[in-house]
Amino acid sequence: MRLSATETCLGRWDRIGKVLISPITKVFFIVLILSGCIKVGPDYTKVEPKLPPQWNTELAGGLTTSELQPANLAHWWTTLNDPELKALMERTVHGNLDIQIALGRIREARALRGISRADLFPTLDASASAIKSRGSENSLTPGENDLYSAGFDAGWELDIFGGARRAIEAAQADLEVAQEDLHATMVSLLAEVALNYVEMRTFQTRLSVTEANIKTQQETYDLNSSMYEAGMINELVVQQSLRILESSHSQIPTLETGLAAAKNRLAVLLGMQPGKLHGEFGEYRPLPVLPATMAVGIPADTLRQRPDIRKAERYLAAQTARIGVATADLYPRFRLMGTFGLESLHGDDFLQWDSRTWSLGPGVSWKIFHGGAIRQNIEMWTARQEQALIQYQSAVLKAQEEVENTLTAYSKEQLRRDSLSRASSAAQRAVMLAKEQYKAGLVDFNNVLDAERSLLVLEDELARSNGAMISNLVRLYKAFGGGWTKQVDEEEAK
Repeated sequence: MRLSATETCLGRWDRIGKVLISPITKVFFIVLILSGCIKVGPDYTKVEPKLPPQWNTELAGGLTTSELQPANLAHWWTTLNDPELKALMERTVHGNLDIQIALGRIREARALRGISRADLFPTLDASASAIKSRGSENSLTPGENDLYSAGFDAGWELDIFGGARRAIEAAQADLEVAQEDLHATMVSLLAEVALNYVEMRTFQTRLSVTEANIKTQQETYDLNSSMYEAGMINELVVQQSLRILESSHSQIPTLETGLAAAKNRLAVLLGMQPGKLHGEFGEYRPLPVLPATMAVGIPADTLRQRPDIRKAERYLAAQTARIGVATADLYPRFRLMGTFGLESLHGDDFLQWDSRTWSLGPGVSWKIFHGGAIRQNIEMWTARQEQALIQYQSAVLKAQEEVENTLTAYSKEQLRRDSLSRASSAAQRAVMLAKEQYKAGLVDFNNVLDAERSLLVLEDELARSNGAMISNLVRLYKAFGGGWTKQVDEEEAK
């Protein structure tokens, strides 16, 4: 295929050569025409992995196979209907330091692409000097001498075999890798913000549950103390009620520590100093509400959206182009060179026409023997391309694994939460019955202790499960690559 393209380009010379006279001019035009026709090395063909038509996990808990809507996926946090979470997301995009680093890498890659493109154009350099020297009296130039010179040096290396154009392809793919890296940073970052926000609200809910149980246990302890003073019960019952009360109190510092850590982590994710959000989220708020349904689409939808897979594919394209860059070293390099300037031994006649100097001509260089280094370099880039292909395939498999695991976790946690909810309701009823029967003297206080202890454990587990449900939803959106839009690309251009 490459030979036919070359023959086509050479065929153009049959028409051009009839008009031109100079053999040097003919050679120049042949080289110039060829410089736009040949690109050595393999052409990249986008890989398409084989994927199953449906997810392996059985969908439940509101998950449907409906098509993923890119607009909804890009702003998935709006499905939770939490204004404070939405505001946090907007602040994160503008304040997070990782995003700023990723934007800096895009600017760096864009500049490197510009450097690669510059190799297609001629170069022009200016220079000037004024030198005073003394020669030996026994030489051809005895005594002191002056030399004044100024001029321009021009050069143009013709990209006959496409090495420069392959380098541009690689640089363009590197830029796209950096763009996808920014998208991947966005996906991970926004998911982490949401997870920490949910964790913070979960700690607040658990604190609220613990404090409510402490209030109930305090009432029980006060009642037992009064009954003990009246001689109606022995001290053992009082100490048992005090034990469970203080045990509940001991959980408060641990929960407050976790709450403070979640707030500090949120502050850092927003690019703020730890502690800056403590006052802002001082008031307890309930957890966000889960949407009734969620579309999960098919595996192919995930691959179109996930930045890590898109990044791996662009990296493969870059490594493929670099094989061509290395292959171009097997062929000669053609360069047009020219100089024009002024040179004189005396400053008075430096600017005169007779002081002019110039040179013009083509140049050829060819790496004939380098101990096999050129072919080894081609082999190295070929091996890197093969590694990039394997990395792409690995990224696809890991993406499928992440989605399958998260789908399972989301569905199964709903079953667990439903059981915990029923158990918690039963525990509340058991506490009420145990207290009534204890007051009536039908059961001893151990029944009340067991009921209150079970209630606290179950309500704490239920709060954790509610938080886990929302966290699994966040992880599911992350697994689908949600959280970036073309708005990010507009930020890149700034």
